[in-house]
Amino acid sequence: MTDDPPPTVSREERYRALLGIANVLGVIRDPAELVGRLARYLRQIATFDFMSLYLGDVPGRGPVWQVWRVDDQSIVPIPESVPLEETVEAWVASRRRVVSWPPVAGQPSFPHVEAALARHGIRSFLAVPLLSAGREVGAMTFGSVRAGEYDEGEAEFLSAVADLVALAIDGAASFERVRVAHERLERSSERLRLVLEVGNAVLSNLDLEELLRAISANVRRVLRCDVASVVLLDAERNRARLHVLDFPEGRGFVKEGAEIPVRRAQVDELLRSGRPRELTVDGEGTSGADVARAEGIRHGWTFPLLSRGRALGFFSVGRRDEERFDAGEVELLAQVAGQIATALDNALAYREIAGLTDQLAREKLYLEDEIRSEMSFDEIVGRSEALRRVLRQVETVAPTDSTVLIHGETGSGKELVARAIHDRSARAGRTFVKLNCAAIPSGLLESELFGHQKGAFTGAIADRVGRFELASGGTVFLDEIGEVPTELQPKLLRILQEREFERLGSSRTLRTDARLIAATNRYLEAMVEGGTFRADLFYRLNVFPIHVPPLRERPEDIPLLVRHFVQQLGRKTRKKVETIPSETMNALARYDWPGNIRELQNLIERALILTNGPVLRVPLDGLRARSGASPIPATRTLREAEREHVLAVLEETGWVLGGPNGAAARLGLNRSTLQFRLKRLGIVRPDRRGAPERA
Repeated sequence: MTDDPPPTVSREERYRALLGIANVLGVIRDPAELVGRLARYLRQIATFDFMSLYLGDVPGRGPVWQVWRVDDQSIVPIPESVPLEETVEAWVASRRRVVSWPPVAGQPSFPHVEAALARHGIRSFLAVPLLSAGREVGAMTFGSVRAGEYDEGEAEFLSAVADLVALAIDGAASFERVRVAHERLERSSERLRLVLEVGNAVLSNLDLEELLRAISANVRRVLRCDVASVVLLDAERNRARLHVLDFPEGRGFVKEGAEIPVRRAQVDELLRSGRPRELTVDGEGTSGADVARAEGIRHGWTFPLLSRGRALGFFSVGRRDEERFDAGEVELLAQVAGQIATALDNALAYREIAGLTDQLAREKLYLEDEIRSEMSFDEIVGRSEALRRVLRQVETVAPTDSTVLIHGETGSGKELVARAIHDRSARAGRTFVKLNCAAIPSGLLESELFGHQKGAFTGAIADRVGRFELASGGTVFLDEIGEVPTELQPKLLRILQEREFERLGSSRTLRTDARLIAATNRYLEAMVEGGTFRADLFYRLNVFPIHVPPLRERPEDIPLLVRHFVQQLGRKTRKKVETIPSETMNALARYDWPGNIRELQNLIERALILTNGPVLRVPLDGLRARSGASPIPATRTLREAEREHVLAVLEETGWVLGGPNGAAARLGLNRSTLQFRLKRLGIVRPDRRGAPERA
């Protein structure tokens, strides 16, 4: 503050300076900048130590009051306890009257103003209204530490200044109102374009990823959102995954592809109502609120995506600033959500059709390959009681989707049993995919089972579909399941329990609805005890075990099989056989057949090659030689010895298998291992009438 006398300026110079002020005022929009710039210009032609500017209505802000201090050229902070409507400036603006200090006759009293003036050492004060075209714009005040500063002439000049300021401010306000209206029109036009663009995208784009990403980016840009995302639900509405995330400045607490916690009751309620829900970040202990707070999101909305009565997921938007979404924006977002739902429905339908088309193409190629490599018979031949028992088990388990584990020696027909289960199930119209686990190198078995992505390993030059993906809706038959490496067994267990897997080299989780039928000629229980096969996988496979008897335990089926192979292979070799000598048939029935049905098939094929007439010529010399002192009869003798020894122990223990004194303990075996061995040896417990029953 200073008591120096004001500069001497002529009246003409003062009014000429006002013209320069008018040119400056028209381009200033911010009240704080306006009062500062105005004070610096007026300081050249008027005397004051404080100047204030009160504007009754600033577009987008309402009433504004700014006080400028001359000595340090700064804005004086206004106490929050002073309501704007109680200021002398507000009174002057509304009453259109001049107020001065010291007060003139007839002027009302303003005690709090007088106290403030005294506190700041102001001895002269003048407040003049800002009027433009008869409309109240606001008020200006001038304060000086010198007494008698604002006489009648000075008041007249400052009133003229106020009129000029009011005119400039009113013009600027009108311009601002036009600008805001223009922006609203532009925004409305841009929002309309958004709806049209989304609609066009829905009609023209069936690529789900590309479509959702484009829609989310446009919504975030047009509505000034910080984040836009699409969450998709699975068919059971138990799981949700963040499918598309448009969040350029995200902090990393939420990532695309992440699984989103689902509260089934809340999801069902939101989907049932079909109405959007405003995002709240005040909830404690809710993961959604925690993540939103961590990302700095303050406001947002979630819209359910519904199409044709089906719940597809959610579309969400959020902002970090304090500005909430207005009713118009929420209505627009609801329209966009409806279009996204339609897009999802179309894209999912397209994906399903494309997937089915690809599935049919893959199945066609696979079946063509199967036809070329198929075994030369396509049905189970025989009428022995042992075979009938197996077929009854097939009829029982086939209609279910239960996992089946088929035991049996090599060549006993385990694959035929698996095919019979598939053909009698509800999956008969879908693919039956087989894989011999022992025939695939362990390093490639994972790719065969689950598929791989291009570049997953050296030589992976293209994406490959695995057997479980190929057989979705059908049946996978894994022969020699005991040969699966231990490191792949957990993934196989996951397939059985969760129906989920990932291709080799990919993090994307796929689902399959394939039924598994496994087969083995090994003792999996012993492998479990030896630590080479997982116990949990064995129990999951062994839901419904079926034992396929070896050919030597069903000799009555051998004549039927011989005639069957003669007919089928005869067409293949173009040989017509009318007679099979009884000596030949008896020799075949007496043979032990260590290779089972496969060995019999190969022998008949060799016989047909050697046969030149209507009588089948079987090379029996080989069978007789192998029935003599060869290793195969020795194996048979050991088997018979083992069978006799087990029977003797069973008789001694009264056919009690378990317990410390049971047959299993005496033989040094587990009870389950002994039960499997009894099946292998064909041992059944006789009932009280002498008829055999199962041990």
